[in-house]
Amino acid sequence: MEETLAQPRGWLLLLTLLAGNVALALGPWAVRLADSGPVSAAFWRLFLALPVLVVLARSTGQSLTGIPRRTLFFVAIGSIAFALDLASWHIGIGMTRLGNATLFGNAGSIVLLFWGFIIARHLPRGMEWLAILFALGGAAILMGRSLEISAATLVGDLFCLAAGLSYAIYLLTLQGARRGIGAWSLLVWVSIFACPVLLVLALALGEPVLPGSQGGGWGPLIALSALSQLVGQGLLVFALRHFTPLVIGLALLTQPAVAALYGYGVFGEVLTPLDIVGMMLLGGALVLARGNRPATS
Repeated sequence: MEETLAQPRGWLLLLTLLAGNVALALGPWAVRLADSGPVSAAFWRLFLALPVLVVLARSTGQSLTGIPRRTLFFVAIGSIAFALDLASWHIGIGMTRLGNATLFGNAGSIVLLFWGFIIARHLPRGMEWLAILFALGGAAILMGRSLEISAATLVGDLFCLAAGLSYAIYLLTLQGARRGIGAWSLLVWVSIFACPVLLVLALALGEPVLPGSQGGGWGPLIALSALSQLVGQGLLVFALRHFTPLVIGLALLTQPAVAALYGYGVFGEVLTPLDIVGMMLLGGALVLARGNRPATS
């Protein structure tokens, strides 16, 4: 069934997609507050959510067994990419601004923008060109701020950039698997494959796996798991079948705007009028892209 942005359900689906991205954008805040290691925090993000995901999958009638081997193979590949994304991103979060961490962590969204056109075998048309120009312009404004920061921050940006590319692989592999498996069941299998990878990486890096008693204890890790994995990833995986890669990619680019806002309000990071212009361009790009091409369900 086709639906346009003007229809109530189309707007509701778009708000669902944006809500997932807002929840994901709050993740770096929780990572900064956690006093376990950064990769360990990624492990707890998935592990703590796993029992809840199992309950949600079973309560909605989604099977955790009988999944074709080919589907599980692609889920495993995507899950390993997701584990590498989280590990690299969480390390980078502590080495750069929150807005930069979220922006570079979603650099894979640019890959998604053009991957959709490669799959469809046609160039952008109509308002899609304008949406892409708005998105790239807004992202360039926010990224330009990173060039003014120290070399240590640049290293953090590079970690987050590597994470963003891994995240694109994760989303692309899961987009196909999503058609044959429920959203909650899919996230259960992602956690099963990714948790061991993250735990091994955390131990290899010599990180403290358990949170200490000096900081927030388990609170930030529970918040990270609930916001990023249950709400953020849950809504994002749900949205994968309702939107084109172009819209998904543009929506991911809204996360830096959210991170920059709470980085300004909570951590005192500088927010300039130019940053606000960049955020407005990203928001406009999403509306243009969603309004130009109907989603299918």
